[in-house]
This record gives sequence, structure tokens and C-alpha cells, in this order.
Amino acid sequence: MANDYFSFKQFTVRQDRCAMKVGTDGTLLGAWAHGGQHILDIGSGTGLIALMMAQRFPDATVVAVDIDAEACRQAAENVAASPFEVTVVNTDVKEMDSLFDSIVSNPPYFIDSLECPDHQRTIARHASSLTYAELVGNAYRLLTSDGEFSVVIPAECKSKLEGEAALQGFFKVRECAVKTTPRKATKRYLLAFRKHRVENAEITEGVIETSPNVRSEWYQQLTKDFYL
Repeated sequence: MANDYFSFKQFTVRQDRCAMKVGTDGTLLGAWAHGGQHILDIGSGTGLIALMMAQRFPDATVVAVDIDAEACRQAAENVAASPFEVTVVNTDVKEMDSLFDSIVSNPPYFIDSLECPDHQRTIARHASSLTYAELVGNAYRLLTSDGEFSVVIPAECKSKLEGEAALQGFFKVRECAVKTTPRKATKRYLLAFRKHRVENAEITEGVIETSPNVRSEWYQQLTKDFYL
């Protein structure tokens, strides 16, 4: 997935000017997250997740926000070349004030680690550019009372993000532990939160590949509307 572009069934994502390329994490979240009438993708990068949500929920208004101007320009170009409508906004999410009933994010994931000298990659990858507390706080502020906030994060970041979500007043409603292969430890989590407690959160597991380069039935079903 290191090419300058990645082709899906209904759109192509060009990524030569974005620090973070198309990857499994974004594809997982775009295929897994619940939608709504008004959807916000925080830290949209290439626009991948926003485009996936626009494809899955054709009647929704989708907004993609990113603080990186170059990423926003590329995302806007990807949207313009697609059959879908997404509004790309180059701003800090802290400056937004509209409400959304679905908020998604593949957030910066490096915490307490040495930052890359490349400023664009630092913004995309390090939580110093958007801490979990800031992400969760702004998601809570911009989410409607019945909305859902969904993220994909590395396994080692799960407790940190869940802690921030609980402090803010979120309740976890869905969780999917994702393994690369059946025998490996969980590598990433898909998590969904709401403002109201549920009796039993939905807890599931998923595997990307059953063997090298052989996608599992779970992953094929999840992404069947996107991968060629």
C-alpha cells in the first residue's frame, strides 16, 4: 500500500502528498463504523474514511476535517475525482461547532515517543498534534445526544483512549479486537462510544488473514464493497 494511489471499487485515493498512506486501519474503520445523517471524519488525511462513509451512507452529509493543508488539498482532489460528496475542511477540530450523529477518527497513535523531524508526519502520527483527551473532548462536544463516536487504535493505546472516553462521559457500546492472523496477539481495536450507557456492549473479534495473503471470510465480508 505504499504506491502513490490505491484503487477501490468506486473511487481511487491518491496519497503522494499525504504523510499517512492508505492502510488497513482506515479501511477497517470506514467499513465498520456506524453512520448517520451528519458524519464527521476527524484527521481525515487522504479522505479515505470519509469517502468510505459517503459510499456506505449515500444520503448523509459527510465532512472531513484535517489540520494539514496539503492533506486537505489532496483529499479534496480525491473527492472531486469520486462519485461521492464530501466537504473537506482545513481547520483544527477545536474550531468547529456543528453537531454530528456519527464521528469517526483514525487518530495519531504515537504517545510519549520521539517525534519525527518531518512536521507533516508528526502531525499525522503523533498524539502531540491531537491528544486523546482533545480528540475525545471534541468528539463529545460535537456529537449529538444519540450519536456514535468510532475510532481505530493500536492495542497498546486502548486503555489510554478508553480512560479518556470515560472521563469525558462516554460509554463504550461496541468493541472489535482485530488480529493480523489467528495465532498473533490483537494488534488493533475498533471502538465505538455513545453518551448513554448500554446494558451490554457488543464485543467481537476479527482476523485479517487466515494465512499469508489470504484474507479471512470476516475481512472479506466487511470490505467486500470496497476492495477490487
